[in-house]
Amino acid sequence: MKAVVFDNNLKLISDYNMPVPKSGEALIKVLMAGICNTDFEITKGYMGYNGILGHEFVGIVESVNSEDKTLVGKRVVGEINCGCGECEYCKTGLERHCFNRQTLGIWQKDGCMAEYVTMPIKNLLVVPDNISDEEAVMVEPLAAALEILEQLHIRPDANVLVLGDGKLGLTIALALSGAGLNVTQVGKHTNKLAITSQQGVKTVLLEDLQITKTWDVVVEATGSINGFETALALTKPRGILVLKSTVASGKEFNFAPIVVDEITILGSRCGQFEPALRLLEQKRINFKPLITDVYEIDNAIEAFEKNKAKDSIKVLIKF
Repeated sequence: MKAVVFDNNLKLISDYNMPVPKSGEALIKVLMAGICNTDFEITKGYMGYNGILGHEFVGIVESVNSEDKTLVGKRVVGEINCGCGECEYCKTGLERHCFNRQTLGIWQKDGCMAEYVTMPIKNLLVVPDNISDEEAVMVEPLAAALEILEQLHIRPDANVLVLGDGKLGLTIALALSGAGLNVTQVGKHTNKLAITSQQGVKTVLLEDLQITKTWDVVVEATGSINGFETALALTKPRGILVLKSTVASGKEFNFAPIVVDEITILGSRCGQFEPALRLLEQKRINFKPLITDVYEIDNAIEAFEKNKAKDSIKVLIKF
């Protein structure tokens, strides 16, 4: 099968071995996959991962290694963390923190940028008919955005700033605004900020932003260590700084302001897919303006190059 593989170099392989579902797993024919900034960070050394890339997908279940055949023929998305099923985290629904977990396309499990992928049946959710393939691919980043609200109670009167106007920043701004919060998004690109502005989010260009410690909650989603420094400079004393970027960087950093201003740092990663699917089914968020381009699998390397372009937001790969 065709697959996008990273093994210290990014390449498209046309004869990669087909995966075989283990007991309790499904074999899924991938329809569409999304390129994420985490995929790009992996190509720079993040997690030391080698294998098929990709963790955002929608596909059709072709077969299951289980007596229950309910999902066969269904269009599905899949929560990306595959826990052991035995530890305290798995038993409380926190497979994403299982110490023995595999993570699709990120850690010890081949990803979804291939014609086929296997996933545990329990990780799969059926996609409602009124959600397009392009929208379904966005379930994983939307779930990650909504994870902030699972981890943190944000007061209705709090001033929330989302720093970054890439695909992650845009998704977070739309998700938090959709939850009724007072959200301002900061970025460098007028065209990207227009996407959230048109859906009710207040926006400010970074060059016009006053760097003052006045924000109750700052969400860092720039994908850069410099963004972290800026986010810290914006968080008020005893405020909360939410870190969403996975940045591979060896830059030295001064942690003294965190102590002096008694700032709470909250790491936030993966979220639950079910509430994300509900938002999309209810058409409360429009993700179509985020999609820059869709490439066929044969042009996957070109798609990765397009993803690096400053004018790109979300690039998808079609199978």
